[in-house]
Order: sequence, then structure tokens, then C-alpha cells
Amino acid sequence: MSKGTTTLPPRTGSRQPAKPKKQKPRKKRSVLKVFFVLLFAILLIVAAGLAYLVFKADEAVDQISSPVDNEVVIPAGETVDKKSVAMLLMGIDARSHGGGLNTDVMMVAVFNPNSKSATIVTIPRDSNIDVDGYRARKANSFYADFYMNALNDKKLKKEAAYADAKQEVRNVMSKLFGIDIKYSAVINFQGFADVVDAMGGVEVDVDMRMKYKDSADGTNIDLEKGLQVLSGEKALDFVRYRKSNNGKNMSSDFERNERQSKVIGALTDKLKSFGGVTKIPSLIEAVGNNLTMDMPSKEIKNMMSTYIGISRADITFIPLEGTWRSPYVYLDDAKLDEARAALQAKLAE
Repeated sequence: MSKGTTTLPPRTGSRQPAKPKKQKPRKKRSVLKVFFVLLFAILLIVAAGLAYLVFKADEAVDQISSPVDNEVVIPAGETVDKKSVAMLLMGIDARSHGGGLNTDVMMVAVFNPNSKSATIVTIPRDSNIDVDGYRARKANSFYADFYMNALNDKKLKKEAAYADAKQEVRNVMSKLFGIDIKYSAVINFQGFADVVDAMGGVEVDVDMRMKYKDSADGTNIDLEKGLQVLSGEKALDFVRYRKSNNGKNMSSDFERNERQSKVIGALTDKLKSFGGVTKIPSLIEAVGNNLTMDMPSKEIKNMMSTYIGISRADITFIPLEGTWRSPYVYLDDAKLDEARAALQAKLAE
């Protein structure tokens, strides 16, 4: 992942896109990245929805939305509470040990208000994306490249450059999947830790002694086995853990998936409790500080109230697959066709 420190664009100044490290095949790590964005999608809709209904969190919604897009008037019958909508979700790792504009996560989601369900397709960050009208490149470099092009070649100001970059990535993904992607969201993974902290931590049963340190990216996981309340950073370590420095207590994909489910379940249960509800103002603040959307604030509120009851059972998750031939993942055509059909079907419901 890219290095440097930053807060979520476009709320702050310009950052140069960091040079990506040489990566091993992304299949295992993509599962973890998907978990983060899926968790944020659920928290955004459920937690922010409760915040809107209970606390009328207009300020937080305005913080998430783009001021320019708030001026857009959506025709009756076309709003997100009446019609299916496709969105692009991009995740940027801007925690204390790294940051930049390369997108560690890229997902395309379609939300349907009639069935109150969603289909989410995840795109491996190293995927070779080649569509008409654009130079082929890795999926994770589009946002950074378009932003720099908007600054240097189009001579746009920072805010306009960020908006232009989002639009261009939406154009690319719209062509790739054969759908009209109307909105985009950029998520900062620091928000995962902030959300857990805002809820007073999360109680989980740590299944093994976890100790792993990597000075290259700032990783320093040190968790004892047993039932305990984890802070935001510790919870992040818990779901990230893959191996130890001494080769013991290695973690399989199944075990990591189980831990991720534990955290999602624990956070959901806590959110539904009275104690969780009382923490919603700080929770929505944590989400608002780490997420921006080019969706009008009124539409965000419509989406919150429409999908407030959504759960993991209502979400169909389709991870794209492919073949790793350094430095790219070449997507499997059959899996890509399946994803296209699923997104198009959800839009048509």
C-alpha cells in the first residue's frame, strides 16, 4: 500500500500518488480489503440511517456529500429511494503508516430500493483494466492518474480535480460492466478504527496468540489469546492478521473470514443495543470524517432511510477472479460476464 499520511480527499490538500510496492498475488489480501469496504457500506447505511432518524444528523450528511452536487435536482421517480442506483466505492489506506491516492479497494455496487438489497462486485487492485478510450493500467492507479492529469493537463483546481478523477473512474467502470454508475464514494480505512473507538471498542474472542511486526509498513500486531475488548487499532490488527514472524500461529483464509464475521456481528449487535444508539453521534462523526460521496445530501438521506434495515444477508457479494501474471491480474472472462449480468439484473429489478 502507498505511503505518507493524509486525510480523506477532497477535504484536504493535494497529495502525490505514492509508488506502489511490488505485490504478491492479491487473492488473499483482497478478501480483507473487501471486508473493510463492505463493513463501511453497512455502517454508512445502518448507523448513519439511525443517526438521521434519531438525531437528525444533517451536519454529518452535509460533510459526507459534495457541496457542488447538492445543487443537483433529482427528478421525481429517479431518486435512490424509488429507483435502483449503481455506485463506485473506492478505498484508500490513509492510516498512520501509509496513505496516497492509489485505491487499495475498488468495488461497484447496485442498490435496489424495492427489494432493499444490493449486489457488490469487487475488483482486485492489480487487475489489468482495458476499455475503449482509456489506456490500459492497473485498477488501483486510475484514480491517482486521473487526478494528476486533471491538475497538470486540464489545469483544474484541487476540488475540481478530485471530482473529475471520480467521474473518469466511473466512466471506465461503467464501460467495463455495461451499466450507468451514477455516484462514487471514497473511503479512508482509518475510519474502521475510528468507528470501533466511537463505539467504545468491540468485544471479541481472539482465537490465537497474534504477534507480527513489519517495519516496512508500520504493522505491529501484538494480541493475546482470549476474550477481550479491542480498541479500534487492535480490532484492525485482529482482522488483518495473517502470519507471525516466527512462522507459528499462521492464519488460513477460513480463520480470517471467521474473525471478520465475529467483528461485524459484534459491532452490529452493539449498534442495535441502547448503548450503541447513544454512541451514534460519535459513530456518524467517525464515518463522516473518513468518507466522501458525490451524491446530493438529500439523496444520502433518502438512501439511509431506505436501506436502514439492510443486513449482510441482503447483499450478494461477487469477487472478480483471474490469473496472476506479474505485475497484473488478468480477469477471468466468465467471472466478469457473471458480474456484469448480476449488476445489470439488480438495476432492472
